[in-house]
Order: sequence, then structure tokens, then C-alpha cells
Amino acid sequence: MNIQKKHNVSLAKNTFIVASITLLSRILGFLRDLCLAIILGAGPEADAFFVAFRIPNLLRRLFAEGSLSMAFIPVFTKTNSKYGKEKAFLVARSLQLWLLIILGFIVTIGIIWASPLVGVIAPGFKDKPEIFNLTVNLTRICLPYIIFISSVALYMGILNSFEHFFFPALAPCVLNITLIGAALIGYSFKFPISYSLAIGVFFAGVLQALSQFPILKKHGFSLKGPINLFSEELKKIFFLILPTIFGAAIYQINILLTTLLASFLPQGSISYLYYADRLVQFPLGIFGIAIGTVALPSFSLLLAQKKWREVEKSLSLAINLNLFIILPAVAGLIGFSNPIIKLLFGHGSFTDQAVTSTAYALIAYAVGLPAFSLTKTLVSTFYAFEDTKTPVYSAFLSLILNISLGFLLMQYIQHIGLALAVSIASWANIVFLIYKLRQKLNFSFDLKEISISFFLSLTILLIAHWLRKFSLWSLTTIPLIAINYLIISYFFKANSAKLIVSTFIQNISRKR
Repeated sequence: MNIQKKHNVSLAKNTFIVASITLLSRILGFLRDLCLAIILGAGPEADAFFVAFRIPNLLRRLFAEGSLSMAFIPVFTKTNSKYGKEKAFLVARSLQLWLLIILGFIVTIGIIWASPLVGVIAPGFKDKPEIFNLTVNLTRICLPYIIFISSVALYMGILNSFEHFFFPALAPCVLNITLIGAALIGYSFKFPISYSLAIGVFFAGVLQALSQFPILKKHGFSLKGPINLFSEELKKIFFLILPTIFGAAIYQINILLTTLLASFLPQGSISYLYYADRLVQFPLGIFGIAIGTVALPSFSLLLAQKKWREVEKSLSLAINLNLFIILPAVAGLIGFSNPIIKLLFGHGSFTDQAVTSTAYALIAYAVGLPAFSLTKTLVSTFYAFEDTKTPVYSAFLSLILNISLGFLLMQYIQHIGLALAVSIASWANIVFLIYKLRQKLNFSFDLKEISISFFLSLTILLIAHWLRKFSLWSLTTIPLIAINYLIISYFFKANSAKLIVSTFIQNISRKR
């Protein structure tokens, strides 16, 4: 097997490791939400906890999730490749100390000023002193979570750089299991559930961080050792991380402004968009983000070794594999939109009209799913080049286009227009990123494979549209459709299909 083929198999294998664990995490997340709905309900105590948990979650998205890894991995990989493990570990330890200093200060201020902070996040609670005080107390317990989860992001970056993805991908599962356990313990011992969950959030952060140490130790990393708080590598990381935090902030602003526009539409519009987005996030989180997560350390290593041709081939593979998986998912979401919504949400107060309205929003979002999915891979490539400004600039332009189009389209097709605006803006973002990336790399699209995927996905769409008349029973055909898609693609010699099948066969052979 030649080096490029080995790299392709490794990329596919690691992608499916991350995708599989992410699927498990999503299932556990659903069980967690179900558990909280049953035990905590939807009353004032639940509102207080969700607001308190939202604050460290927002900080997590700004500092830890993506931002830290995107800036850290390219520098760590380059340092390891050029100077060896000891120098790379020195950079990691030094960054760990900076995280403790900076985030420790932010958390301390947050704990002291928790009351005005909650007043900004949930001003409506000010008229309800009991809920307001509860939220303030829960916020103080939850806030330290950001210190631990940022450390987890650092450890994940180290392990991903060494092409170890299993334990880092398990971290979200630890959170979900801990919160389920906290809810059950609180319920069993008659302890206030909201406090039990807040303490659970704190311990989930600790356990997520500790869960990474056994494999970190195997790679030789220890928190004990020399530190240099002002090295050139750290300066570069901080220089790179600022635009990524701004980019994460743009994403949060995008959600906020879309919600703001939806608030001017008929009652229920915000809910239709929320539930539809949750469904689109499912295949996106499992496959699109998985490919991008694996791509960043892989591309960073190849660029550090100046293997430009290998980077181009690997990027082409990541893009084509992404589209091969996502296009049939788009067809399935559109074709089965109504029965999927009905199965998951069409109960109790969720009326048939709500099912139909959410299904239309899902279709509008699904149109942009390939663009959503490709974004992580393309952005990871820019970060591998240590270029964080271009993705942020592109995201800002996308934000302007999204809000402008959303305001225009909502006048004619209401909440569907807002969802469609997100999709169109995302496609514009992808076109811009590809244009800029072409100036750095000569990567290509596999037009034969994309054509096979497109026409087979179109067939899936037509079959799903016909099957939907059998209502919920039509959903039982999804696994059969997926298997047939892979078999037919393999028969037509689609490279991604051959790669998936060969990777699967190799894994089965190793287990035997």
C-alpha cells in the first residue's frame, strides 16, 4: 500500500471513529434531555438551570469548542515536527497555565458578579426573586466548568495531533452520562434537582479532563515539566486564537439575529426553526464536523513537512467523502421530512400544522446541508496554513448576506425564508472559501463521484417522496436505502464507496 493510500485509509478510519462516537454522544444527549424532561420538567427550576448552564456553554463555544483547537493544533504539530515532543509539550504546558490564569480570572469575576450577569442574560427573572436567586446560585456552581472544558480542548488538540481520536471524541459522552447520573441521584435522594445538575456540570468538567490523562501519559505528556509563558509559539497561538473567537462570536450573533427576526413572525416560528435545525445538526455533527476534526491535524502535519501534493490529495478526498455522505442525507431529510418530524415531535401539543411548518423549515435548511458540512473541512485547511483571518472575514460577509436575505424572504415565505437565507448564505461562504483556497492549493472535485452521488440521491428523494404516504412506516426503509446507496456506488466505482468498504473490511479482518 503506497503512502497516499495509507493516508486516505487513515483519514477515513479516523473520520468514522469520530462519527461513531459522536453518534453515541447524540443518542446519550437525547436520553439526557428525555431524563431532564421527566425529572426536572419545564417549570421555573428547569428555566433557572438552563439559563445557568447557558453561560458557561457560551464561554465554551467562544474559547474551547473549535477556537482553541484550531489555533493550537497547527502550531503544536509544526513544533513537534521541527523540534520534537519535548518542545511541543513545553508549549502545551505553558498554554495550560495561561488558560488557568485567564479563565480563572474570568470565572472569579463571573462568580462575584453572577447577579448582574444573570440580569443581562435573563432580565425577565428580575421580577421573580426566587427564580432569580436560584439562577445566580446555579451559575456560580456551573461557571468553573469552562476551566475544565478548555483544558479538555487542549488535551484533545494534543491527542488529535498524534492521530488519536477515540478518547477525545468520548468527552461529550462523559458530560451526558454525568448529567443523567446527577439527575437520578438528586431524584433518588430528594435533593433539589437543579442543584444536583449544577454540581453534575462541575464534576462532568473534572471527569472529562481526567478521562484524557491515561492516553496523554502513553504519548509522554505530563503537566510537570519546564514552562515558558512568553515563547514565540505561544505568541503565535494567541495571535491565531483571537480571530477564531471572533468567528465563534459571529456564529452566535447569527443565531441571535435570526431568532430576533423570527420573533416578528407568527407564533411558533422560532420553535419550527429550532426543531428543524436540531435535525439538520444530526448528520452535520456526525459526519461533517467529524471529517473537519480529523482533517485539521492531518493537514497541519503534512504542511509542516511541506508535502503540498499530499495536502491537495487529502483535501480532495475530504471534500469528496464529505459530499458522498451528505448528499443522500439531504435527500433523506427532504423526502422524509414530514414523517421524521411527526415521529420525533408530533405528540401532545405539537399539532399537525406545527409538523408541516417544521417540515418546510427542515427542507429549507437541508438545501444548505452540503455547504454547512464542507465549512468545517475548508476552515480547518485555512487554520492548518495558520490563516485565521480569511474564514472570519468570510463568516462576517455570510452574516450580512444571511440577515439581509432573511429580512427580505420572511416578507414572502415567513420562517421558511429565514431558513432558506441561512442555506444560501452558507453556499456563498463556501464559494468564497474555495476561491481563496484555490490560491493556496490545487485541489480537485471528483466530478464522476459527485455525479453518481447526485443522481443516486435524486433517486432516493423520489423514492422517499413516494414512500412518505405510508407515514411513519416509511422510515423503516432508511437503513435499506443507505446500504443500497453504498452498494450501487461501489458498483459504479465511486472512490469514496471503495474507501469506506475497504476500511470496513480491514477493521473486520484486524478484529478476527
